[in-house]
Amino acid sequence: MPTRHSTVHIPVGGRRIAGTLVAPDTLVPGVLLIHGWDGSQEQYIERAHEIAALGCICLTFDLRGHAEDKAERDMVTREDNLTDILAAYDLLVSHPAVDSSNVAVIGSSYGGYLATVLSSLRKVRWLALRAPALYKDEDWLVPKRSLNKEEVAAYRLTVVKPADNRALGACAN
Repeated sequence: MPTRHSTVHIPVGGRRIAGTLVAPDTLVPGVLLIHGWDGSQEQYIERAHEIAALGCICLTFDLRGHAEDKAERDMVTREDNLTDILAAYDLLVSHPAVDSSNVAVIGSSYGGYLATVLSSLRKVRWLALRAPALYKDEDWLVPKRSLNKEEVAAYRLTVVKPADNRALGACAN
């Protein structure tokens, strides 16, 4: 199936973040691809074309603080990046060829962590996580780069119940 792609600008918080929308010509499922920390949409462009060739509309994008927006890296929070993901999701499902009841989300590492939170806020039929990260809820508004790496690593070695963590709770529901 032939595909086409176009550059999109996702409005979020009075600004726009860059994305690439890859689509076939019929009403099809949507697929949102979310990169990890220090990643970019570039790592998913080829995969998006492959998935679109199978009959889906794919959206890749750069989270705030990444790619061309690295100047904000030291200040960006998980809340900021979740807002980016919500805006990207909303743009994807607003595409006239997307079947909004059939949306897949693929997230890697930090993107996988945030994808789980997205699934509690928007309709996600399929969720694929590649080595999802895990963070304490208490530090939600702390800039990601300011998190204490040793504390994060120690937290990941503890038993965390879904009721005690937003991301795990989203997976449990």
